[in-house]
Amino acid sequence: MRPIGGPAPLAKNMTMSSKTGQKKPVSAHKRDWRVPLKVIILLLIAAVSLASRLFSVIRYESIIHEFDPWFNYRASKILVEKGFYSFLNWFDERSWFPLGRVAGGTLYPGLMITSALIHNVLHFLRINVDIKDVCVMVAPAFSGVTAIATYYLARELKDDACGLFAAAFIGIAPGYISRSVAGSYDNEAIAITLLMTTFALWIKAVKTGSALWGTATALFYFYMVAAWGGYVFITNMIPLHIFVLLLMGRFTSKIYVAYTTFYVIGTLASMQIPFVGFQPIRTSEHMAALGVFGLLQLFAIYDAVKRIVPSAQFRKLVQLAIIAVSGLAFVALVYLTMRGVIAPWTGRFYSLWDTSYARIHIPIIASVSEHQPPAWASFFFDLQFLIWLLPAGLYVCFKELRNEHVFIILYAVAATYFSGVMVRLMLTLTPCVCIAAAVAVSTLLDTYFGPSPKKEDEDDSAANQAESKTSFLKIAKGIKRLGIYKVFSRLIVVGFGVVLLDLDGSQYFIDDFREAYDWLRRNTPYDSKVMSWWDYGYQIAGMADRVTLVDNNTWNNTHIATVGKAMSSPEDAAYPILRKHDVDYILIIYGGVLGYSGDDMNKFLWMVRISQGIWPEDIVEREFFTNRGEYRIDDEASPTMRESLMYKMSYHGLSQLYPPNQGVDRVRSQRLPSHDPQLWTLDEAFTTQNHLVRIYQVKKPDQLGRDLKQVADFENGKRKKLRQPTKLSAQWLRE
Repeated sequence: MRPIGGPAPLAKNMTMSSKTGQKKPVSAHKRDWRVPLKVIILLLIAAVSLASRLFSVIRYESIIHEFDPWFNYRASKILVEKGFYSFLNWFDERSWFPLGRVAGGTLYPGLMITSALIHNVLHFLRINVDIKDVCVMVAPAFSGVTAIATYYLARELKDDACGLFAAAFIGIAPGYISRSVAGSYDNEAIAITLLMTTFALWIKAVKTGSALWGTATALFYFYMVAAWGGYVFITNMIPLHIFVLLLMGRFTSKIYVAYTTFYVIGTLASMQIPFVGFQPIRTSEHMAALGVFGLLQLFAIYDAVKRIVPSAQFRKLVQLAIIAVSGLAFVALVYLTMRGVIAPWTGRFYSLWDTSYARIHIPIIASVSEHQPPAWASFFFDLQFLIWLLPAGLYVCFKELRNEHVFIILYAVAATYFSGVMVRLMLTLTPCVCIAAAVAVSTLLDTYFGPSPKKEDEDDSAANQAESKTSFLKIAKGIKRLGIYKVFSRLIVVGFGVVLLDLDGSQYFIDDFREAYDWLRRNTPYDSKVMSWWDYGYQIAGMADRVTLVDNNTWNNTHIATVGKAMSSPEDAAYPILRKHDVDYILIIYGGVLGYSGDDMNKFLWMVRISQGIWPEDIVEREFFTNRGEYRIDDEASPTMRESLMYKMSYHGLSQLYPPNQGVDRVRSQRLPSHDPQLWTLDEAFTTQNHLVRIYQVKKPDQLGRDLKQVADFENGKRKKLRQPTKLSAQWLRE
């Protein structure tokens, strides 16, 4: 059966000529080898994606690295050893001393559940593997799945060739590799896979109008919600797509079915995650999705009325009613937000629109290096030559501008902006750039390697060929064949692409972190309390298995500010804080010897600002600068800077590494202080080989009392007077 007046359907072994409109046979062997070839290429791309992320494991060993992955590993271990309900009720007493943390209800469990399922399935198959090795391999394994998901998304935009290029690009893009190497056991390890899968299913749902594909989109969205807080990107991208399509006058029943199915099922499913709860209907980040859902219902009502009632006046009345309802809904949203029923935007999201907001109002957010704007070079380092192809790919999408092209254009614009505000969001831009680049490259190759005018002429009938031989068009085509269709031109295009793909960089390996944590594990009591800046809390708890005061969860700003105050204060003010919190060891990172810019002296001003927010009368940021407003660590440093505990711990004993007055801080490009800072309340316990990690032991009161007596003897003139007088007193010692 076929529609009346429509063309006859083509047989399975027939195709249509592009010029004559006549049917022609397709050879059977061509159908036979194309599908297996595409499958083989796609599997090879997935294998390369996996293998390229295993070099650290092959060359060294299987180990978790970075900061957050160590907490995720501990949580996965709890889940495997104690079960799901114990995991949900897990109280972590070894962090945030003396408060602890209700960890089970304050995390996204998707990553841990995924690893636990893989671990249990392997054990069911009698493959004995440790949960640590599963955690190490999750990110590389899912990178292969990401390549496959990206293939299906890009294929919906153009064709199979475009999908294969996109899969290959996402497999080797540094912006994604940096978050998916072996041992990078963070939420993003599976989140990008789910992001690409959800978007691919969404495009499929919009194109088909199928409730089945809409449900599949909702289920993978639920998985994404369980895995990563970045699910809010999906929560707003899909409604934005629908909203723009409505503005373009492209409302159809397919769009209605796809979004309604996705929103209802996806929202109800996401509310089952304990950490999310009722946020989808109570927070401003989710109101756009709810608003578009309501707007879509109004469009559906108008469309139904337009079909039933032909009267133009009645349709105008319905339009006015829809506008009035939309206005009332917006007023109700504003009112409920002002009353606190709907939570306002969080500081983390305000900082995406106002780059100075976090620094002024919530310095704990601005202090995270991943939340800083990226340098321009970061786009080229993370995306390589793909960034050049992004505008070209979007241009091709603009030429056709189907619904799926509108989505990828919106995705590119939003991700480009957000990645320019926050370097961490470069991860969400990378897949979009890979897809747009694939569209550009596949179009370019279609131009150079596609059917030439000669081949197209062969499809014409004999009569058409005879007529065209004497035409001006035939002459023009002949001239064209002398240009871009020559073999030399094709080799230039392919060769240039191969050269760009061949560019690479160099590697440096630093093992100081693991060296320091291994020392803590082997040489300190099990119940020792270690104070550090919050960046290193997860690693200390995971690798050293010691109690920490603060960690990367950053849920208690006052507790973090307390650590910042101790680091920013002179010893006489810092020691009571250390004793009050029963601190045994202090761990700091100093990169001046090695040239490591992410050290604590570069983070020190954030410690000052965060603690100043709680104790403005005790900590004043401007006192840590010189009179000229400079941040210096040499002999011109301000007295407040030189007396601070962080400054003393960083530069204590470094003068012994260099000839007299020759020491240089390689990070800040300043000379080291000429006088070695003296510590009275701390003993240097351990410093790593490259002087990157330094650990100090806090003196007990009785030991400190004996030292104070020696100080008093010095000051009484029994020996040579100390170069640096102390403020220690008997009253302070009693405290």
